[in-house]
Amino acid sequence: MMRISACAIAAALAAGAQAVQLADDRGATVSLQHPAERIVALAPHLAEITFAAGAGAKLVGVSSFSRHPAEAERLPVVANSGRVDVERVIALKPDLVLGWRSGNSPLQIARLERLGFSVFVTEVRSVQDIARLTREVGALAATGPPADERARTLDLEVGELSERHARVRPVAVFLEIWHRPMLTVSGEHLISDAIGICGGRNVFANAKTLTPHISNEQLLGARPEAIITGGYGSETMAAAWRGLEPVPAVRKGRVYVIDPDLLSAQGPRFLEGLRVLCARLEAARR
Repeated sequence: MMRISACAIAAALAAGAQAVQLADDRGATVSLQHPAERIVALAPHLAEITFAAGAGAKLVGVSSFSRHPAEAERLPVVANSGRVDVERVIALKPDLVLGWRSGNSPLQIARLERLGFSVFVTEVRSVQDIARLTREVGALAATGPPADERARTLDLEVGELSERHARVRPVAVFLEIWHRPMLTVSGEHLISDAIGICGGRNVFANAKTLTPHISNEQLLGARPEAIITGGYGSETMAAAWRGLEPVPAVRKGRVYVIDPDLLSAQGPRFLEGLRVLCARLEAARR
């Protein structure tokens, strides 16, 4: 993933009303003749990051389920489940579109670019990426001071949690993002990075896909000490894990439910989920 140096961001901010140029997470250079004044965000977390960067007043379009902050809910919706309504984007006349690399179709991103829109494509794979993207959006929208302040706060909190759990006994963790079928995350996923920050070890870190399907047999073989889940729908705890009692986490009652809205967030709110995750793994460790 492309990383933007502090010098590059500082140069973009120093340009003021002049041209802004940054490389996105595809490695593509995005050039704006002037800082963005009309921004469209094609994923909920990108709307949240735009507000965190102090550029919420410049946001003119969002994707469905953009609920944080509350102001985002009142904006026109231009994307749903990753599918972009190109005609609505055209009508809003944005000078910057924020895209999600693993959530928006590359074909639709390419179409927007052919239509002349500047598309900055992003990907959050580590907790530190949230602060990085906040700074980058601040650079693109010329809202550097509030963006840098928020990013600094995020970095400090992540650093404190990392330091607190740097020398604890690792806990083997199964992170369940869906129950039927059972889905988890690989080591390339943001949540896997969060598990590591909290002193955990993702038992499926070596999976080849970002969100692999897991069988009961694989879970039995992985022997996690703790299970983190968003819930089981209408099933009870006993019904959800029937037949998996030999798994240490199930046998010892170390199955923890965390609000999936927090674990699926990829903006600043993810820090709330990170704090809860660390607390659950501390309980499992004890």
